[in-house]
Amino acid sequence: MNTLFPIFVKIGQLQTLVVGGGYVGLEKLTALLNADPDAPFTLVAPDIRDEIRRLATKHPNITLIQDMYQPSYLNGRDLVIVGTNDKTVNRQVQEDCKARKILVNVADTPDLCDFYLSSVVRKGDLKIAISTNGKSPTFAKRFREILEDILPESLQETLDNLTAIRNRLKGDFVQKMEKLNEITKVLSKPE
Repeated sequence: MNTLFPIFVKIGQLQTLVVGGGYVGLEKLTALLNADPDAPFTLVAPDIRDEIRRLATKHPNITLIQDMYQPSYLNGRDLVIVGTNDKTVNRQVQEDCKARKILVNVADTPDLCDFYLSSVVRKGDLKIAISTNGKSPTFAKRFREILEDILPESLQETLDNLTAIRNRLKGDFVQKMEKLNEITKVLSKPE
């Protein structure tokens, strides 16, 4: 049973640390930048890929630290994503995060994760996160591609219209919800 509780965090309001400067570190940093290209991110690793360095030159909000991981790099962090190829370092970061009550994700090691990074469908303001409970990120990626293909580009216009309607509605919360439910009911009815 999938007991994950899905949430969307305001990554721009968090201090996020990425541990690892290889391909996985690049992948995680890119995903974070896709969520908020202006959010503050710090990446620490003894070796940092050139692609990561190029990203950092384009995004002054990225701080690169070329060094071995040390627990002091967790100071002031809210979220940590680990993507090294050293299982000992991965485990140490996870244990240090647990001791400090910092949420941590260790790539490709579900047992060491407090949360999983989802595959995300984006259509304007609509975001749909897909999780397989850590079982198959590849399946989540493929399912994301299917949804991206079938969801129309006009969804943003629909969202904008619904926002305008919501802002004009009168009454209390329950009355507004009933009216919005009535309006959006057409979305779930088969033709």
